Amino acid sequence: ALTADITSPAEGLIIESHIDSHKGPIATVIVEKGVLHAKDIIASGSATAKIKTLENFQGKPIQKALPGQPAVVLGFQTVPGVGGTFKAYSTIDQAASSGKKGTKREILAPVDEKETRKVFNLVVKGDYHGSLEALEGMIKTLPQDKVILRILKNEVGDINENDAKLAEMSRAQIVGFRVKINPGVMQLLRKDPKKKVRIKTFDVIYELIGEIRNEMEKSLEKEIIREDVGKIKALIIFFGEKNRQIVGGKITDGQITKGLKLEVFRGDQKIGEGKIINLQRDKKDIEKLNKGSECGILFEGNVKVEKGDILVAFTEERRKSEL
Repeated sequence: ALTADITSPAEGLIIESHIDSHKGPIATVIVEKGVLHAKDIIASGSATAKIKTLENFQGKPIQKALPGQPAVVLGFQTVPGVGGTFKAYSTIDQAASSGKKGTKREILAPVDEKETRKVFNLVVKGDYHGSLEALEGMIKTLPQDKVILRILKNEVGDINENDAKLAEMSRAQIVGFRVKINPGVMQLLRKDPKKKVRIKTFDVIYELIGEIRNEMEKSLEKEIIREDVGKIKALIIFFGEKNRQIVGGKITDGQITKGLKLEVFRGDQKIGEGKIINLQRDKKDIEKLNKGSECGILFEGNVKVEKGDILVAFTEERRKSEL
């Protein structure tokens, strides 16, 4: 089992931060060492806090947070950077002077509330410092036009319970390079099946980078690719009931098949949508017809088709997005 020093001043990691219009700067932290108390003074980089309120993830006030425990801190004067370390101090002056010295880890700026890109959080564990430096360099070359990539932790050693708790609270994925997963991690996850933590280990750097790219792409919404495949000019309307009509027309472009979606244009204006429930020629059901053919369709849609309307047939395909 892991042990932690609870006698030293509290230290830990900032895993989320933002500004609340009523409460001011708010940070979510995970304690890695010591005990964080509800009245402590802490600093992360140049951001200092005389803690006003310490909360758990249900938003309930707590008096202290032990190693491995996440907590929500209210009381920062400015927003601390995500990924930065924090430490408890005896006085505000000590906390403020510590900010000039910086923190052990790179501080990642909080994501702007107006940012539309997805955020992909990552915890990286490796066998040697040299391996971690190489990994970090390669990870940062991955495209971030669509997904912001944040390395919350980049550390030597096997994957442990604190890594799992950090990943769960920050919805991060853990990747390990030539390291093992401590038995305590699996016990922790088995004990609470609701905990969902993605952990993968690799012996080949390029496979690890490929996994990160793949997971970043999975976080994106699938792209809908639309393709226009044909047009029908409505020549005669036979009858209609509720949202269905039988429309006689001529295929002026492309190929028409049963089941296609349609957009209805009157002049240059789109007036509605629908689909082809059935396709006929000479009163016989048929699967497809080409340009120049006359046809009858059973149209179902949200608009009444009139003579002269143009029905544009199209397909839609959901494709995996790429970075």
